[in-house]
Amino acid sequence: MEPQNKIRYLFVGLLFDAIGMASFIIPGIGEFSDIIWAPLAGWLMTRMYKGRIGQAAGVVTFIEELLPGMDVLPTFTIMWIYTYIFSRSRADKMIKSDHK
Repeated sequence: MEPQNKIRYLFVGLLFDAIGMASFIIPGIGEFSDIIWAPLAGWLMTRMYKGRIGQAAGVVTFIEELLPGMDVLPTFTIMWIYTYIFSRSRADKMIKSDHK
């Protein structure tokens, strides 16, 4: 993936995490908005990250958004870090060990 797309995914993820956390701003109404945001956030996660890992992240995001008080977890940002930092470094190590 091109570096521009990587940065775009980071900013989109930060925006989606901010939207999810915004329910804390409006007491009472905020938790109701999670009923609408939870399935949308789960679906958006599966669109951003394909395959099994995206599906698993979508389910985790859906559950995290539905549970009261859990909105503080930045699941989109965590997924970005996992995808572009941890998975990349692990894949790089595997490639380097194959070429020894």
